[in-house]
Amino acid sequence: MKPVVGGWSLRRRVITLLTVVGFLLIGLASAEAAMAARNRTQIDAVLNETGPLRVQSQELLNALLDQETAIRGYAVSGDQDDLNPYREGLAQEQSVIVSMRTLLDDYPEISQELRTVEERVTQWRQSVAEPVIATTEQSGTTAGQALVTEAARQQFDEVRSAVNDLQAEVLAAREQTATNVRTSSNVLVVLLIVAALVVVVAGAVLLLSLDRMVVRPLTGLATQVREVAEGDYQHRIATVGPPEFIQLGEDVDAMRQKIAADLAEVRAARERIEWVNSQLQKQAEELTRSNRDLEQFAYVASHDLQEPLRKVASFCQLLQRRYAGQLDERADQYIAFAVDGAQRMQRLINDLLAFSRIGRLTTGFVEVDLNKVMGDVAGQTEAARQYADAELTWDELPVISGEEPLLTNLLANLVSNSIKFRRPDVPSKVHVSARLVGAEWEITCQDNGIGIEPEFADKIFVIFQRLHSKDAYPGTGIGLAIVKKIVEYHGGRVWVDTDVPEGTAIRFTLPALPEDVAAVADADSEGEPNAPTVDDATPSTEAPAALTEQADGPDQPDRADETLESGRTGDMRETVG
Repeated sequence: MKPVVGGWSLRRRVITLLTVVGFLLIGLASAEAAMAARNRTQIDAVLNETGPLRVQSQELLNALLDQETAIRGYAVSGDQDDLNPYREGLAQEQSVIVSMRTLLDDYPEISQELRTVEERVTQWRQSVAEPVIATTEQSGTTAGQALVTEAARQQFDEVRSAVNDLQAEVLAAREQTATNVRTSSNVLVVLLIVAALVVVVAGAVLLLSLDRMVVRPLTGLATQVREVAEGDYQHRIATVGPPEFIQLGEDVDAMRQKIAADLAEVRAARERIEWVNSQLQKQAEELTRSNRDLEQFAYVASHDLQEPLRKVASFCQLLQRRYAGQLDERADQYIAFAVDGAQRMQRLINDLLAFSRIGRLTTGFVEVDLNKVMGDVAGQTEAARQYADAELTWDELPVISGEEPLLTNLLANLVSNSIKFRRPDVPSKVHVSARLVGAEWEITCQDNGIGIEPEFADKIFVIFQRLHSKDAYPGTGIGLAIVKKIVEYHGGRVWVDTDVPEGTAIRFTLPALPEDVAAVADADSEGEPNAPTVDDATPSTEAPAALTEQADGPDQPDRADETLESGRTGDMRETVG
C-alpha cells in the first residue's frame, strides 16, 4: 500500500472536529454535573429534611393536643385510664423532638422555634398539667376542675401558637429550598440545551464535510466499480478526494486487474462445480430410489416373507406335538432344529423391520416421563427377571421430548441385554440412573454381568455383530444396533463406559427440556446441587403383563403362571432408588 501524502487526511480532519466538540461537551458536562449535584442536594433537602420536618411538627401538635385533652378528661372523671393519652402524647412528643433535632443542623431558625415550643410546653406542664393531676389524685375531681381555668387555656393557646410559628418557619424553609430546586433545574435545562446545540452544529458541520469529502468521492468510485461489475474489466478506476480515497481507488483498480486475471479460472471452476452438482443430483435420485426399494422390502418382509415362515413353523410344531416319541431320537432332533430355525427367522425378520422403521414411521415427539417408561420396561422383562433372579432398580428419571414406544424399546433392549449377559454364579443386578450434563441428560444402564472388553466396545452397536455364539447367548444381534439408531434419532449418542470396576455400563445422552436446563442454572446460581435427589425410595408399581418379545433378548422361559407374593415376583425385586 502506497503512503498517503498531500493535504489533510480525512482522519486528521475528523479528529480535529471531534476534539473541539469534545472539549466543549466536556466543559458543559462538568457544569451540568456540578449543577445536577447541587440540584440533587436541594431535592434531598426538600424530600428528606423540610418535608419530614413539616410532618413531624404536625405530629408534635397532635401529641400536645392529646395531652391537653387527657388532662381535661382526667380532671372531670378522675379515672387513671383517661391519663393514658397524656402519657402516650408525652412519649410521642419526646420522640418527635429528638427526631426533629437530627434534621435541624442547616436550619437554625427552625431550631430556635423548636426551643421556644419546648419552653412553653414545659411551662404549661409545670403550671397546669402536673398540678391538675396531683390535685385530682389528692382532693378529687372538683378540686382538679377548679384548676382548669381560662388562664390555663390561654397558656396552652400560647403553646399552640408556638407550634404554629414552628410550622410556619418549616414551611418557609421548604418553600425557599423548593425555589432553589427550580432555579438549579432551570440552569441545568439551559446547559442541556446549549450542549444539544453544540451537538447539532457539530453534526451539521460533520454532515456537510462528509458529503463533500466522503459521499461524493465514494459515489464516483461506486459508479466506476459498477461499470467494472457489469463486465468492463478493462475500465481503469480513478478517484479524487482525500488522500485515503485516492489510495482506495488505486487498491480497487489493482483488485480489478486481479479479478480480470482470475476470471478464466473462475469460469473453469464453475464448469467443474456444475458437473459435480449434476453427479450429486444423480446420486440423490439413486438414494431416493433405494429408499423406495427399502420400504418395498420392508412391506414384503412384513407380509409375504412371514407367511411361508408361519406355515413352516406351524407344521413343524404339529409334527413335533403329534409324532414326538414315535420317531427315533434323531428325527425329534431334526424337527426341533426346524422349529427353532423358523422361529429364529421370524424374530430376525421382526427385528429387521423394527430397525428399518425407526425414524420413518413416526408419531411425533411428545414429553415422555422415563419413570413411567421404566415401569413398562419392568413389566415387559418380568418373566426374564424371575427366571434369572434379577434385580432391576432405577433412580428418579427425567421427562424428555421423544417417542414413548421407541424409548420403551430402547430401555427394554438395554435391560434385557443386562439380564441375558449375566454371570451364572452371581445374582443379576441392573440399575438405571440419569444426570444432567450441560444441555443433555446422560442416562446409564449398569449391571454386574460378564462385562465387555474395551476392544469390542464399538463393535457391539454394529448390526448382526455378535461377541458370543447363539448357543451361549441367544438373540439376533440387532438389539444394540436398534438402541444406537433410536438414540441417534432422538439427537443423542451412545457408548460403553469401559472404566467401571465390574459388569457393563452403557451410557447414552438425550436432549434435556429447556426448563430443566434453566432450573439447574438457577440452582447453580443459588449454590444448590445440580441434580435432583430422591429422599424417599418407593417401590415401582407394575401391572402384570405377558412378556413381549424384545430384539436381541434372551429366550424367555414360561414361568408367568407362578404364584406371586405381594411386592415380589419370585425372587425378583423392583425398587426405585
